[in-house]
Amino acid sequence: MPGERPTNTQIDKSPASLAAPPNLTDWTAERAAFSWEAARAMLDGLPGGAGLHIAHEAVRRHARGPLAGHTALVGVGAHGERRALTYEALWQATSRFANALVALGARRGDRLFVLMPRVPELTVAVMGALSAGCVVCPLFAAFGPEPIAQRLTLGSARFLVTTSALYQRKVAAARPSVPHLEHVLVLGAEGPPGTTPLDERLAAAAADFELPPTDPEQPALLHFTSGTTGRPKGALHVHGAVLHHLVSAHYALDLRAGDVFWCTADPGWVTGMSYGVVAPLALGATNLVYEGEFDPRGWLDVLAREQVTVWYTAPTAVRMMRRAGLGAAGPERLQHLRFIASVGEPLDAEAVRWGVEAFGLPIHDNWWQTETGGILIANYAAMPIRPGSMGRPLPGVEVAVVRRAGEGRVEALPPGEQGELAVRRPWPGMFRAYLNDPARYAGCFVGDWYLSGDLARMDEDGYLWFVGRADDVIKTAGHLVGPFEVERVLLSHPAVAEAGVIGRPDPVAGEVIKAFVALRPGHAPDDGLRRELLGLSRKRLGPALSPREIAFVDGLPKTRSGKILRRLLRARELGLPEGDLSTLEPEPPGAGRAS
Repeated sequence: MPGERPTNTQIDKSPASLAAPPNLTDWTAERAAFSWEAARAMLDGLPGGAGLHIAHEAVRRHARGPLAGHTALVGVGAHGERRALTYEALWQATSRFANALVALGARRGDRLFVLMPRVPELTVAVMGALSAGCVVCPLFAAFGPEPIAQRLTLGSARFLVTTSALYQRKVAAARPSVPHLEHVLVLGAEGPPGTTPLDERLAAAAADFELPPTDPEQPALLHFTSGTTGRPKGALHVHGAVLHHLVSAHYALDLRAGDVFWCTADPGWVTGMSYGVVAPLALGATNLVYEGEFDPRGWLDVLAREQVTVWYTAPTAVRMMRRAGLGAAGPERLQHLRFIASVGEPLDAEAVRWGVEAFGLPIHDNWWQTETGGILIANYAAMPIRPGSMGRPLPGVEVAVVRRAGEGRVEALPPGEQGELAVRRPWPGMFRAYLNDPARYAGCFVGDWYLSGDLARMDEDGYLWFVGRADDVIKTAGHLVGPFEVERVLLSHPAVAEAGVIGRPDPVAGEVIKAFVALRPGHAPDDGLRRELLGLSRKRLGPALSPREIAFVDGLPKTRSGKILRRLLRARELGLPEGDLSTLEPEPPGAGRAS
């Protein structure tokens, strides 16, 4: 966790957790022998050497092979209703969706946005859109209308797939301001005016689709990630990233064909797409999709009832389950569970230990970002865990802790010294661009090193320890929130003169959003206005991006150029000396841990 010092305390695995040989048994030997070129043999590639395509690797090759009748997707509704699709049935549904898109005039490179709850139809839409040559951009369904419209506009969305309810609540009013959006496809047989219901079009479409030749460098996925100022950044990933998805899930999540896998991340975020959609299917596992919201005991029921073998979740969920007092309620019900991993924010040492108490298994932290496309650092199944550590680098990935040395250089730091976590390029999952912002993309690299913007240290044995964030992006309950997005909404209120937003440490959510507001003359800083501002934020941004707290202040600290000193606000909030900001971090070019 931030600020935690390295320790040699280790948690070894119980015999039950190693009943099946892990995919990675010797980290040192595997790293020495590994090459991405050799790992490419884990994929099929398009027939006839026609390239590499995510939908082929994740669905079609299994649908035409020994796994055709194996369950690919299990959808569990909020009230326990259950649906299952084999790989063959999933490919047929994917093909129908792709053919329906082509009939609507979809062209290679068109951007299709997905705004949907956690249901199997989301996977069908993603794989169908990729098959038709579209670039898929997932949206978080809890976003408010304004963040959704902004991303649709920035991404030049031509297609949107959603539900009637989400469209009416979050898109309809803003649609005239989204200039490129031609087609809104809604699930079901009927839809609001201006939308295209999908049922009839899918029923009329053919159940097979011929994937076109696809260069591995062809764009496939667009993930928006928040920045500290200005608009969200669109990180562009390619079809070749499927190799990284597969290899990282194989090593870091110990995932394999025949597993029942549950990634609890929302598919509107990069974790929910890379590991909640692509990776488990590419490996031939059964992917569990659960529509219900978080509930500690409800989640235990799902793990037990669906006989989940590999579970990928978030530290916030772990802390909330621990707070719910589950104790050792899990092991006797979760005999099938083999491996637990967590991502989204640092996993504290006590949470790792609590996993052993509650589930009979430790929880394995790992590290990556939206920009990296997949896991880069992990605690592996056969490797002793040092609680609080992110783990060691993935085979095929070189990382270092560095300081900027000027003149386009970085200097690697020795073990124990704190610096910026850097990754040597290339690797298959690496983002290829920030949408329409080449200068910002170039600024993420110094020579061959991608600078993550996260501060870390490495111990003598190569374990990496997260120290803190080097930017102002807020990580709340696993979600990245750019302070400017929140500030902009607060500033739209006629009473607000200035607004500054920070993350305040919270034992459950990691951070909660706190806003500091300076009012215009004639407005009283009372509870009524506070409630009004909180309501405005929730309506415009949705609950995930809204401040939990609002403090009224006389003015905000700023630089000479007028930029709000959020670091100083944090220092005051944490009781740090205002004259010494050395414990706080400079702004970096990169973004934070994956969400």
